[in-house]
Amino acid sequence: MGNSALKAHLETAQKTGAFQLTGKGLTEFPEDLQKLTSNLRTIDLSNNKIELLPPLIGKFSFLKSLVLNNNKLTALPEELCKLKKLETLHLNGNHLRQLPAAFGQLSALKTLSLSGNQLRTVPTQLCGLRHLDVVDLSKNQIQNVPDTVGELQAIELNLNQNQISQISVQISHCPRLKVLRLEENCLELSMLPQSILSDSQISLLAVEGNLFEIKKLRELEGYDKYMERFTATKKKFA
Repeated sequence: MGNSALKAHLETAQKTGAFQLTGKGLTEFPEDLQKLTSNLRTIDLSNNKIELLPPLIGKFSFLKSLVLNNNKLTALPEELCKLKKLETLHLNGNHLRQLPAAFGQLSALKTLSLSGNQLRTVPTQLCGLRHLDVVDLSKNQIQNVPDTVGELQAIELNLNQNQISQISVQISHCPRLKVLRLEENCLELSMLPQSILSDSQISLLAVEGNLFEIKKLRELEGYDKYMERFTATKKKFA
């Protein structure tokens, strides 16, 4: 892509506050974007071949949405964690194994998508985020859900298509968790904490494609309580 094309994109971005350049085979984050650190609210560089996010990403202090789906990122810089206004972060289809230590400082974050990466655990950093609504960790290599998950503030947690065989009973203590997706994992029925049914806020539990028949779930103690929440929620949205 020529300089003139990039220049045109930059000029548009200066006016609109949004820079979108997808599917152009970019191998690196466009350095010229740093001229717009105070303008940009949205950056979308999906479907490129970007391997590194430079430290200068920390300078975009007004950024609300960062979308880098389907690139080649293997790590994220600590500087990313300076983005105090960031509400939406989409990093699906990369090669991330972990999140920066300071990730919990992204205090405005509402939506986080990390589907199709190489995470092996639910990152503990997420528990510090007070405004999280949706966390998508589907299609990773997560094998267990640790005790720290009880502090997660998310409303929806998607763990579909992982390798989960163990879940901490603490998940039923999540204060805002309404939707828990665990489809296509390696769960035995005995490994599903019954407190999710009897003693949690969860009103939609999706567990198809595990190592038990769904009808067996209905025999568990607490299933009636779960169905009460499920039905009440359905009525609300009907």
